[in-house]
Amino acid sequence: MSIKVILEKCNGCKLCVKSCPYQAIKVFEKKAIIEANCNLCGACVEVCKSNAIVIEDKRKIEDTSGYNGIWVFTEQRNKNIASVVYELLGEGRKLADSLGTYLAAVLLGKNIKDGTDKLIGHGADKVFLVEDDLLKDHLDDAYAQVMVDLINQYKPETVLFGATVVGRSIAPKIAAILKTGLTADCTGLEIDLKNRLLLQTRPAFGGNIMATIVCPNKRPQMATVRPRVMKKLDFSSSRQGEIIKFEPKNLSSKINVLNFVEDLTEKVKLEEADVIVSGGRGLGKADNFKLIKEFASLLNAAVGASRAAVDAEWIPYSHQVGQTGKTVCPKLYIACGISGAIQHLAGMQTSETIVAINKDPDAPIFSVANYGIVGDLFEVVPVLISKLKETRCS
Repeated sequence: MSIKVILEKCNGCKLCVKSCPYQAIKVFEKKAIIEANCNLCGACVEVCKSNAIVIEDKRKIEDTSGYNGIWVFTEQRNKNIASVVYELLGEGRKLADSLGTYLAAVLLGKNIKDGTDKLIGHGADKVFLVEDDLLKDHLDDAYAQVMVDLINQYKPETVLFGATVVGRSIAPKIAAILKTGLTADCTGLEIDLKNRLLLQTRPAFGGNIMATIVCPNKRPQMATVRPRVMKKLDFSSSRQGEIIKFEPKNLSSKINVLNFVEDLTEKVKLEEADVIVSGGRGLGKADNFKLIKEFASLLNAAVGASRAAVDAEWIPYSHQVGQTGKTVCPKLYIACGISGAIQHLAGMQTSETIVAINKDPDAPIFSVANYGIVGDLFEVVPVLISKLKETRCS
């Protein structure tokens, strides 16, 4: 796609300049000039009264009629299937039923066939099982190669991934090879039945608006979906499904894994936690995270952190919540000493209940909090810890 200004029609009114959210338009000698940071959002086209700005779509429209089926990429580690997979199967089941098509899970690894029963029991009609020594570890290029081969052979219309470290790493590679679209960090999926389009909804502009994105000209439609925003189906041992074994050909990898070091700092994983207690810049120093960890342990909660705390090296990156960290959606999120930058809010504002503790009454975190405590966290948190201990002893 490309955008251009028809100079003969442009009168330099500057309406387009005011409408551009990226400040990508300037007016020089009463003519609009569109700069390189334009992202083709089309806002300027809508406001131009002289129809001087046009977006040309030169993309090739493919025949999508041969594509069928909803696929879910099965993320697993040490034969343990990630909980987001079951959430995707629950949502995928609804999408597949509305389209009158099948739901499949794609399971890659080594000696993992026992996981097929769990996938079928949680809603899959088919499981594509691919086992190879090279798939034992998460090697992005090998995984992408297998997924591309599978997609080219069986032609699913939609492929879903969890918006996890693994999903965010492998999905873009697959989309780039297939030259199709990918929507990241979706919080909602629906079907346009008339056009068989996947309506992919995700936060945009730091979570200030919700954008719905479609991929009309390419297949498969691909999306990563945030954990904890979709509902799982109850497991049923009576569900029947088909297991399709796929043999990868000429599988190779440019990656050589020397060693895996397990992260033992998290007793409860952020993405799977029902309760998260997070600390931010207000803690002042790394040693004060002991207070957050004690608070979290009493609630059987995971420990989170803002980017400021991670950048200060007070806590490892694996605890970071936000746009450049992990996206979470727990039942309870407690923010201690976190001001609430847009990037942080984008990673946690869909939590069911948010409690904010901050001594600044104007902190942005209070705009998304269900409950706010204006006070010094070093006074408030110890009181909460004391009350929790009393409750346990009584």
